[in-house]
Amino acid sequence: MSRPKTRIQQKNSQAILEAALDVFSAQGFRGATLDQIAEVAGLSKPNLLYYFPSKEAIHETLLKRLLDTWLDPLREMKADGDPIAEIMTYMRKKLELSQHYPRESRLFANEILQGAPRIRFAIEGELKDLVAEKSKILVAWMEAGRIARMDPVHLIFSIWALTQHYADFDMQVRAVLGEGHDPFAEAGGFLDMLYQKLLAP
Repeated sequence: MSRPKTRIQQKNSQAILEAALDVFSAQGFRGATLDQIAEVAGLSKPNLLYYFPSKEAIHETLLKRLLDTWLDPLREMKADGDPIAEIMTYMRKKLELSQHYPRESRLFANEILQGAPRIRFAIEGELKDLVAEKSKILVAWMEAGRIARMDPVHLIFSIWALTQHYADFDMQVRAVLGEGHDPFAEAGGFLDMLYQKLLAP
């Protein structure tokens, strides 16, 4: 049985994960090194290796935490709720995740672009199962005439694409909009209008 971590160990572990998130989201898995992560964390490389045995171990820890954060809003979609309100709430929560967790979004995007070698099991398992479960709820709402008919999986894909774009392409969004714009506030208003019209039965 392993002993619980001391306060210093918890602090150092968190510092390593925060530093790794910065480095991985900027450099990708292949471009990131343990030396870079240790430097950003303010620790020596041997000290870092005391907490995590490899770059892969740090990356996998971040991805596992991220997947839970990413899936929680979809898990919260309830079959007995108001269909349009449930979908709009999900879209809003995904946009908020992009706003407040841009590094995590880029980390996930980089992993997917590389073929998801460290998280494929979760995508083909837990994520796929959750999408299938919520798609059944969407189809039931469609069949009851409560929302417009459409492919439920591609509806979920569209929410992912239209919300995570604002994190993954933040520089492009801000460059095109120019100064004086709040990308996430404006995106929220636009997406509200878009999905209200799309979903109307």
